[in-house]
Formats: sequence, C-alpha cells, structure tokens
Amino acid sequence: MKTPFMNFDTRAIIREFGEVNRKLIRGTETLTEVDEIDVGTAPKELVYEEDKLRLYHYKQDGKVTCRVPVLIIYALVNRQYMLDLQPDRSIVRNLLQHGIDLYIVDWGYPTKADMYLTLDDYINGYLNSCVDFVKETTKSRKINLMGICQGGTFSAIYASLYPEKIKNLVTLVTPIDFSTNDALLFSWSKNMNADALVDAYRIIPGDFLNAGFLMLMPFTLNIRKYLDMLDTLEDKEKLLNFLRMEKWIFDSPGQAGECLRQFIKDCYQENKLVKGGLKVGDKTVNLKNITMPLLNIYASGDHLVPPSSTKPLNDLVGTNDKVLYEFKGGHIGVFVGSKSQKELAPTIAQWLQERADGEKAKDSPSRPEEPQAKAIKSAKPEQSEKSLTREQSGAKREKTNGGKDKRG
Repeated sequence: MKTPFMNFDTRAIIREFGEVNRKLIRGTETLTEVDEIDVGTAPKELVYEEDKLRLYHYKQDGKVTCRVPVLIIYALVNRQYMLDLQPDRSIVRNLLQHGIDLYIVDWGYPTKADMYLTLDDYINGYLNSCVDFVKETTKSRKINLMGICQGGTFSAIYASLYPEKIKNLVTLVTPIDFSTNDALLFSWSKNMNADALVDAYRIIPGDFLNAGFLMLMPFTLNIRKYLDMLDTLEDKEKLLNFLRMEKWIFDSPGQAGECLRQFIKDCYQENKLVKGGLKVGDKTVNLKNITMPLLNIYASGDHLVPPSSTKPLNDLVGTNDKVLYEFKGGHIGVFVGSKSQKELAPTIAQWLQERADGEKAKDSPSRPEEPQAKAIKSAKPEQSEKSLTREQSGAKREKTNGGKDKRG
C-alpha cells in the first residue's frame, strides 16, 4: 500500500517544472528590456544643503491651493523616495495634484565624520534649519510638518519644542509609545545592548539593520516574495514595480551611532517620550506642548509600528483639534498601495486646506518663484572629516548656498 506522502502526480510535477523554466526564460528576456530602475522622479529642485542633508522643493505644475507649505520628514533608516516610488504610486505626486506646496528632507548617507551626531544635531540642528529656511523662503509665519515613521517621532518632538513655528502636524505610522510588545522590533530593541552595538560600529551599517528588518517576517520577506516574483517575470510593469521596491528595501543608509544609541535607550528602552524626561540638547520634550492641530495616521496591519504605539499620541498632546485616522493596510501599503493613492493624499490635503488660513505672509494664487538657496545662519569653521571629537562633530553642521558644498 502506498503511503500518503508517496502519492503524487509525476506528470504534474514535470509540467510545473516546465512552467517554471518557461517563466524564467521569459523573465530573462524581460530583464534585458529593463534599463535603470528610476525612483523618486517627481520634478524637484535642490534648495538647501547642510553637511549630508539635502532639502528639495517639488515643482508644482498646477495651482497651489494650500496657503501653508508642507515640509516632509522621513526616517533616517530608509530613503524618502518611498513617497514617490513611481508615478502611479506616489503620495508626493498626489499631494501636488491637490495643490500642496511640498518640501522634503533627504538625510543622506552618514560617514564616520557623523558618528557623534545626536538627536540634538538632527532635531535642534538640521530639522530646525530646514524649517527656518522654508519659513523664510515662503514668507510664512508657520509651516506644516509631516513626519513619516521615525521622521514622525522627530516631527512630534520638534513640534513640542518649537510650537510657534508649526501650523499643523501630520504623523504617519509614527512610533510614540515604545512600551508596546505588539511588534517584534519593539521586543528586540528593548533587549538590545545599544552601547556594545554603537561602540563596535560607530556608524551602524545599513545592511546590518536591514537584515534585522527582513527577519521580522523571515518567510514573507526573504522567500515568499521571490517565489511570487515568478508570476511577474513576463509582465514588464509588474517586474519594474517589484524591482523598485527591492531597490528601496536594500538602499539603507548607515546610522550615526550616538543618535541611534540615544533613540534606542531613551525611546525603546526607557519610553521617555511618553513617561517624560526625554532631553534633546538642553531642551526637555513635553508632548503637551503640541498645541497645533494634529492628524495622526496609523496602519491597522503595521508589523513595524503597531497601532498601540501610534495611537497614544492623541492622548498625550495639548491640542483639542486632533484626528486619529485608521488606514486599512500595512506599513508599506500606506505609501505605495493602490488604496492609499485614492484615500490618503486627498484626506491629508483636505485636512490641511481646512486649517491653512492666515499663516501666509504673501498672497499668491500660484507657487512663488523659488529664490536661490541660501544659508539661514552663518557657516561655522570647516572641520576635517578624518578625526572628529564628539564636540567637533556636533559643531560641524555647515550651511551651503546655491547647491554648492563648502567641503568641496
């Protein structure tokens, strides 16, 4: 008698292998038709730079209908072009179509010269400089701040420290309450020896962190997606979609060690953002100081930043004008899912437009002409990148004019 596990159809297996081989051959032919994998193609202009940071202003073909500009802050651990992955999957393009005047921060790729950068450098330094630049350029008393993931945490911290500069705050899939254990990343980080990690690497390799993210869902992110890819090999557009996502996933900047050390210990391990006592430079963060309107968006199926971490922000802020918005999807689907293109951008745009009156110093039915990029503050003496002390690294931030880097 045949045992169940020996009862299989040999012909079906042969046909399946033949089909796989056919797809691989056709996929090879399709790949020869693929040139460079373009991402982040919405037209934009470099308007300000400081060390590794670049600030871009998106070009608006239509009419600007929102009187207050929006500055987008993405996470340090990935690249901001996820918001403009391709023309039909682009939160950026959708916001532009709704008349939003957009700026976005590109944090760049840290090197060993940046190993001692802290939360103070990123928030009170770089982020504050970008906010001031956008305010001055657009002649706005306040601007809108839109933070994504860790960039949302930075934005919430910034808005609490500088409420006089922010008109409206939008946060998307943003970790706030780090006490939750609803996601493996939070459990791992609570037990991580941050001192040993940072002391060993100084600049934490992006590939190291990326490997950790992929292991949060090992079968789905390391095996299943490549098996599913077989069904896309014959369709050039679907294949390009897949390759763009792969490019983004593996385009992971390293992390400045001191900033990551503080973020892991103060946020993930001690939850100071919620409990109190988080220091950024000489300033103490108090989320009750967020008195501007808040739109807090979370994803119900987020495996990286669970709703239990994002939702508490609404109970911690000082504003009465606060909206908690649920997106039915995952962490990445918020940005590139077909549903998000129809749902999120219109929601954000409408919410901002309803709260945009009275902050623009200069009326303009269309976007004002972009002046030449310029420094907000005087540049500090140039430092060598070869051997920086902790104090030197913190003092190293330099502003540059017209897209020219003073470091040569």
